[in-house]
Amino acid sequence: MNQLTEIKLNADQTEGTQATVAQWLKQVGEQVVKDEPIIELETDKVMMEVIAPADGVLHEILVTEGEPAEENKILGTIQTGAVSKAANETNTEETATPNQVSTELPRKDPTAGQPDPPSTFISPAVRRLLQQHPLDINQISGTGKNNRVTTRDIKAHLAGKPASAAPVTPIEAGSELIPHTPMRQRIAEHMQMSVQTAPHVTSVFDLDLTAIIRHRKAHKETLAARGIKLTFTAYFMAAAVQAIKHQPKVNSRFHEHGLEVFKHVNMGFGTALGDDGLIVPVIKQCQNLHLEQIAEQLTELTDKARNNRLTPKDTQGGTFTISNHGVSGSLVATPIIINQPQSAILGLGKMEKRVVVEEHNGQDMMVIKPMCFVSLTIDHRSLDAYQTNDFLSHFKQVIENWT
Repeated sequence: MNQLTEIKLNADQTEGTQATVAQWLKQVGEQVVKDEPIIELETDKVMMEVIAPADGVLHEILVTEGEPAEENKILGTIQTGAVSKAANETNTEETATPNQVSTELPRKDPTAGQPDPPSTFISPAVRRLLQQHPLDINQISGTGKNNRVTTRDIKAHLAGKPASAAPVTPIEAGSELIPHTPMRQRIAEHMQMSVQTAPHVTSVFDLDLTAIIRHRKAHKETLAARGIKLTFTAYFMAAAVQAIKHQPKVNSRFHEHGLEVFKHVNMGFGTALGDDGLIVPVIKQCQNLHLEQIAEQLTELTDKARNNRLTPKDTQGGTFTISNHGVSGSLVATPIIINQPQSAILGLGKMEKRVVVEEHNGQDMMVIKPMCFVSLTIDHRSLDAYQTNDFLSHFKQVIENWT
């Protein structure tokens, strides 16, 4: 006997984030196989998929594209034990004589439930967009699971096309309105909230990178052979841990009744996703990790971020954040907006060779060194100039005396 199975999200999937239905990968009446992806969700941080809880036919869609998908909310239902009309017709044509139509589900293929290659699987929502616009799907980079092309990829591709090829909403002569993605909306809300919540103050120091460049040159090939990228960010994170141990109040959260100082250092690092925005993966318990372990986790999480494989858990629980904005050419960024509810964010500018003055044997000399600016933006409710500059002084000492 057929029965309805509800499609829901659980707490492990949402991890407290706001999720929106990006697209349904199946339409009502289509056959579904247990554990195959049937919905793509978009949060402010990651794209994720909802899998079918049972075999059967998609009976009803209750939360449509663009609507919020909340924990334990019924998104749709599956009629278990049923067979779609198309499947029945196929079985009839191939195996049944008149009046002898099988009502059993087709035998599940061993590969059923595995994602289709991106070149062969096209969701109904994507198919509709392709019908509306003269596009070659093979020319579009997919950000969905296994590089599947999503509706967001199509819209991003259209936004990069000439105005005649993209849907245009005129605002003024020569203008175009590009709708915000849920990620961009959440970023805007979070940044606005942070500025309104915390009085931002930034302190900037000069940083000599000679020591870590020498150390990195001696060790990066050995780690690369094991698939680990020894980046400058790994050094900055390791040095930040030492500076936090020296000045623990930087790793904190402001409450009206007091300052919560964390004993563990869960360090987030900003990762740009091109035009889609910025995401902050988090390395947990950094106070227990040495440089190589930090570099290994940094490599893994950066790869997941750029291939759209982060889970909500990968981006939660941060107590302190680093923004290595220098990788895109910036010398100084101020203020770098604090990742609420944290109390501070560290910024590293572009490395460049500069002439500095040093004293040798009582004489001032001009020497060329690899330098960058390092900044700490603080919540002035939590920290003052003393803690800020004390942290930066220790951070500078660790980096410049690396052995």
